Amino acid sequence: MDLPFVVATLTRRGLLTPGRPIRVASQLQALRKWGWSLAGELRQAAARDPGRVAVIDEQGAELTYQQLLDRAERLARAMRTGLGVQAGDRVGVLCRNHHGLIEAVVAATVLGADAVLVNSGLSAAQLATVTEEQRLRVLVHDDEFADRLLGLPAEVHRVDERGLEELIAGALPGDLQPPERDGRTIVLTSGTTGAPKGARRPTPHGFGPLVSIIDRIPLHTRDTVLIAAPLFHTWGYAALQVAFALRATIVLHRRFEPAATLAALVAHQCQALFAVPVMVQRLLDVPPPDPRPPLKVVAVSGSALPGGLAPRFMDVYGDVVYNLYGSTEVSWASIAGPADLREAPTTAGRPPHGTRLEILDDDGQPVPDGRVGRIFVGNEMLFEGYTSGARRETHDGLLDTGDLGRINADGLLFVDGRADDMIVSGGENVFPSEVEDLLARLPQVREAAVIGVPDPEYGQRLAAFLGLHPGEVLDPEAVREYVRHYLARFSVPRDVIFVKYLPRNATGKVLSRELRRYYG
Repeated sequence: MDLPFVVATLTRRGLLTPGRPIRVASQLQALRKWGWSLAGELRQAAARDPGRVAVIDEQGAELTYQQLLDRAERLARAMRTGLGVQAGDRVGVLCRNHHGLIEAVVAATVLGADAVLVNSGLSAAQLATVTEEQRLRVLVHDDEFADRLLGLPAEVHRVDERGLEELIAGALPGDLQPPERDGRTIVLTSGTTGAPKGARRPTPHGFGPLVSIIDRIPLHTRDTVLIAAPLFHTWGYAALQVAFALRATIVLHRRFEPAATLAALVAHQCQALFAVPVMVQRLLDVPPPDPRPPLKVVAVSGSALPGGLAPRFMDVYGDVVYNLYGSTEVSWASIAGPADLREAPTTAGRPPHGTRLEILDDDGQPVPDGRVGRIFVGNEMLFEGYTSGARRETHDGLLDTGDLGRINADGLLFVDGRADDMIVSGGENVFPSEVEDLLARLPQVREAAVIGVPDPEYGQRLAAFLGLHPGEVLDPEAVREYVRHYLARFSVPRDVIFVKYLPRNATGKVLSRELRRYYG
């Protein structure tokens, strides 16, 4: 990434504002010595702004950057001396959004151990599988998940919330030096179609990844940011990394609740919110506060943004929505800003600076604008492979996202869905997302999901699952006629099923396998 662009972006976002020379020197020394891992980012923030509030939880507890660093370092020493954690080990973290998760991940990284971010939605059986496959030495967990640990091997050290505090309080004095081996963060894939896989996230090597994001999403130094997206998910973890780099104040709630989130945005005067699309949708289900929170950025990612959601939200809260399309494997691919989403509400935007994006056919050749193909992405934060040893297909330095999409004449990317979600009905290719976006525009519909189901005549036909707003009623045949009016006959759902809520995982993605169980 070219230096003038980096300097201009960092200046624009306030990162190059002059400060006390001794603190600036300490900040740079922390990055030089500890690198750009989460531990390094926390150290540089504590060196530059030690007294600034780093984390606020929903009970009102506050930790400054220096206090958060001190707790994480004490935990690292206690893990090393009391639990025997060393470089190369793996520490599982099964926590909701609170400072304990951050302290555990930083402590593991300081020791050169890999932090495995465990999805809070895993069943006991899935957790046992993850523990075995990831070879966990320690599992730090919230108390509410204790019953899921019963089947874990006895040699895995379990650290609950009280145990975490005891380790921090009882840590012996000692020196911490950068480990010979860099600790990695391992993120588990969402597991909507099977057992989750561990994906090794790379450690940034400079300002490039940060600059790519904040150039397009106008976050600034010392903003107050509410991270509603789960921190164990790629998007929530990325928000944490960005917030540390900006020395932001981070507001965390263990569970997302729309009214409480809006109240916190107002109470803490948050300039930014990181969320997944279903959270944004649920914020519109409750009355907006008066006065409105001073939001400048609502950054969403993690699943498809339903058609019409961004404009509806911006009509209430202003033009503040930024949609990042990416994945655990490619980090980011493109970003859509408010103007893009006003023009084309379903767009994934354009690739940011330093990112290559191409739409290729099955032979690896570029397809013309407007034609659907496979989405390939290249940037400096592509994942390092799955912990199982499996990898993704690459082409000329670009990684296969597993999604299908197209780029229009204006250069905007549109994601049609997962390649394995495409439905072939009567010889025609149908993308559920197109039908979902159309159904989401009905004023009675709160959320919609479309899947393929067996059909004796056409091979497959569509089934639509609709969640309606309270008090609303729709006739299935009227829904089919609505789709028939706008789309081809093979896009008309054979079945229309009304549900109270769509089944979703902890990151807000619809669980198609749960919908298919309706058909036995």
